[in-house]
Order: sequence, then C-alpha cells, then structure tokens
Amino acid sequence: MKTKIAGALAAAAVVAVALGSTIRADEFTKKDQERWEKEYQSVVTKGRELFTSGALGTNGVACAQCHPNAANTHPETYPKFQKQLGRVIALREMINWCLQQPLEGKPLALDVPDMIALEAYIHHERRGVKMAPGKH
Repeated sequence: MKTKIAGALAAAAVVAVALGSTIRADEFTKKDQERWEKEYQSVVTKGRELFTSGALGTNGVACAQCHPNAANTHPETYPKFQKQLGRVIALREMINWCLQQPLEGKPLALDVPDMIALEAYIHHERRGVKMAPGKH
C-alpha cells in the first residue's frame, strides 16, 4: 500500500513539474491555512469540553478542577521524568494517569480523537510558552 501511495505521489510530482508548477511542498494557500485553523480550533473546542466536563471519570471530577484553563499542565516540558510513574513519559501518558487516579476513569488509547483533543486544548492554552522538554 505504501509503495502505491509513494508511486502516486511521485507521478503527481512529475506531472506538476511537467506542467510548470512551482508550488513547493511547504507552500500553502490562504484557503488551506484557513481550513486547517478551523479544523484545529474545532478540536481545541472539543478538548476544552472534555477538560471541563466530569465525563472522563467516574466520580464527577473534571480536569479543570485541578487545572483551570489547563494551568499547571506544562505540556511544553514533556517528555520528562514523572515521579508518579517513575520514568520519562509523554504528556498523553500523564493525561491517562490523571484520568485513572484523580478522575477514577479509564485510560484513553493514545491515538483516539478524545486524547488528541485533550492534548490540543492543553497545548493551545500554553501557546507562546518556550519549549523546554525535561524541565520541571
């Protein structure tokens, strides 16, 4: 399957060059960027809904009760050593720890839309903060 996709992409690139296209892979139209921003914001909104809801656990506690507006989540410091788990982890693993411990819920698969939405919301709230992986 990957070979077919790679072949199709290579063929499309050859056609584009033959037709005189000068668009590079890292150039996007304003319409593309607006669509992507709209999609991203919809995921951030879903993440905020989850973060402020008690639906992720079984005891009615919401993430926002300990972390209003995703405060003190420090996504820019992950991956880092996390005392609760005794090893270096990614933010999504800490999210799952919180879901299981304080919220008394079940962990989310790392690639499901709800996990991605939670991460997107947390990162969105901390935008502009300098990246500092490993920092506490």
